[in-house]
Amino acid sequence: MSIFHHPGEDLLLDYASGSLDESWSLAVATHLALCPECRRLTSEFEAVGGGMISIATPSVLSDHLFNAIMSAVDSVDEEALVPDSADETGQELVFPQPLRKYVGADARNLNWQRLGLNAHQLKISTFDNSTTIRLLKIPAGLPVPMHSHNGRELTLVLSGAFSDITGTYGRGDMQDIDESVQHQPRAVPGKDCICLVVTDQPLKFKSLAARVAQPFLGI
Repeated sequence: MSIFHHPGEDLLLDYASGSLDESWSLAVATHLALCPECRRLTSEFEAVGGGMISIATPSVLSDHLFNAIMSAVDSVDEEALVPDSADETGQELVFPQPLRKYVGADARNLNWQRLGLNAHQLKISTFDNSTTIRLLKIPAGLPVPMHSHNGRELTLVLSGAFSDITGTYGRGDMQDIDESVQHQPRAVPGKDCICLVVTDQPLKFKSLAARVAQPFLGI
């Protein structure tokens, strides 16, 4: 699996420092379970952050302590962070472990809510009242309605792929967009696209039908 679209370093740094709200944090943790490159970078942020806490005084950082911090960064065990990829029966898992802990099952065992045009969603309950986080399943080859945004939208692909004006996103890829983007993601033919989506404001749909249905669907 090749991942081409990663979270920004600022988002990973916020995750490493523990400053992200729950929904954003879950999305990043789920990406990290799929992406060795970002796991490594986040572990480096955490190691450096831990070292800086221990020296949170006005004094100059000694060569010995600096070397100790950098040694901790270099000694991160990537193998210990590799996620599970199959269940006890040998079936491939769609959801990495951080997400499965929240929803209690893998994709094939969920009670999806129909959105229309055969698309489905599953809202995820968190203690974070400032965002909405959901799983979205788009049928292969079909689009979601054209929309823009009132705030930030973070989308992580878990299965299949989608494309829009910004590019093509496959398993493990993360899209991070804001009010400046209007798009119509379309699932790539051949396989349904399942995504984890976090928003901090309702979407702005272009079609009247989507706007009428929006309050009932919570999107």
